[in-house]
Amino acid sequence: MLNPDKEKIKKLKKKLKIQEKKNAEVRDQLAAQRTIFANERTLMAYLRTAMTIAIGGFAALKFSNDMYLKIIGITLIPIGVILVIYSFVRYRQKQKLIEGHHQEYCPTSHEHERAHAKEEGHKSDGLAS
Repeated sequence: MLNPDKEKIKKLKKKLKIQEKKNAEVRDQLAAQRTIFANERTLMAYLRTAMTIAIGGFAALKFSNDMYLKIIGITLIPIGVILVIYSFVRYRQKQKLIEGHHQEYCPTSHEHERAHAKEEGHKSDGLAS
């Protein structure tokens, strides 16, 4: 027979393994959220850059009488617009990739599966509104 301390340690180790599994799933879920936020931050950075380029081109056109600055301004405005379009296309491609990985995710614990189902339920409620 095992002595009571060894039984207690064995039970604690089992509980710890279960908790570690739950924690790993939570970390996976949080990593997915961080990826989504990183994609959104990248979009915002592209949009800030595009806006700066386009405004710089507009300022060169508006506040200068030099021909070379007008040419630079005429060049910068379309570059800014192209960068805006590129940033939205890139964002959408990455978002679809992230959503595909999120749909393929398979929870391994019953508690995490319930939490994941609740999250999906809230998303569908938000879409119905």
